[in-house]
Amino acid sequence: MMRTELRFAGFGGQGVILMGHIFGKAAVIQGKNVTLTQSYGPEARGGSCSVDLILSEEDIFYPHVRNPDILVIMSQSALDTYISGLKGNGKLLTDLGLVDTEEIDISSEGIPATEMAEKELGTRIVANMVMLGFITGKTGLVSAEMVKESIKTLVPTGTEDKNIKAFELGYKDGTK
Repeated sequence: MMRTELRFAGFGGQGVILMGHIFGKAAVIQGKNVTLTQSYGPEARGGSCSVDLILSEEDIFYPHVRNPDILVIMSQSALDTYISGLKGNGKLLTDLGLVDTEEIDISSEGIPATEMAEKELGTRIVANMVMLGFITGKTGLVSAEMVKESIKTLVPTGTEDKNIKAFELGYKDGTK
């Protein structure tokens, strides 16, 4: 891995920024250089938000994502906003329950993260962790163990077990 650019995007309240922080921290624990920038609309919930990560084993001289190698989308508006920036051979990962990719001419892989969180764990609030597990399994950029360590330190106290269960649910699908 030389330099990998990732963008996670969705709407406020989905935990997209937290996903980026956890993924980035896992990469740092593994000795990678990481930059993270985040962006969100003025609304507290429902507005657009994204987090950009660069992972590299080399020094990172330009800290902003230009054209992501991996685009993770958790809302239709995020797809509409960011799809044009995906690298030609880039990987598109989506929440199948919330994102329709039929209108675009790019292959994608997805998981119904929100639906799975609700059905399997009784709450959609951990859909971001289901998606994070899927991303971890699909990309292989960071180890599942390091992501779990990061989850334990970054999610609210008392929610660690449920978040890790959600992560494992998505990871299982991501490694198929």
